[in-house]
Amino acid sequence: MNKITGKILHIDGDKKYSEKSYYHYKKIGLNAIVKYIPENKQPEVIYSLLNIYNPDILIITGHDAMIKKGLDYYDIKNYKNTKYFIETIKKARQYEYYFNKSLAIFAGACQSYFEALIAAGANFASSPARILIDFLDPLIVAEKIATTENTQFITIDDFYKELRDGKRGIDGIGAKGTMRIVQGNRFVI
Repeated sequence: MNKITGKILHIDGDKKYSEKSYYHYKKIGLNAIVKYIPENKQPEVIYSLLNIYNPDILIITGHDAMIKKGLDYYDIKNYKNTKYFIETIKKARQYEYYFNKSLAIFAGACQSYFEALIAAGANFASSPARILIDFLDPLIVAEKIATTENTQFITIDDFYKELRDGKRGIDGIGAKGTMRIVQGNRFVI
């Protein structure tokens, strides 16, 4: 029996972090494509990237921040890049619908508008407490989904202790695992 982990497409608005992410995925042996795409361009290119790479897991990251620190958490205009992450999620969910595909989505960055990202369709997102998140946190989410069997459902309770700030930095509604078991030349359900 062989295990085939879920395929990850990770887009990041920071060139340095996209390179670090690529090397981390490679180091732990996951099937990941990492692309550097500035946050404001992510909604424009997501549909074609999904069409080209056909991933099981989509990670949408970059930089974000509250513009008026501590004021009006529930105003999208108070966030630097959350609106682009939301647009990207919505387009990914449209792609999923039209192509009968199932995507697990993580979205957000430091201080992102968590509730809006979840409402837009992300399975997991940052940052419920509007804090800075660790660069590895989204990668941990991707790894957990990719290495959980596709017959299992994974929630934040399964791995929040591995995240730097736990549920203060990342939370979500959960996702179905994407790892498939192959026996001979057939998938085992």
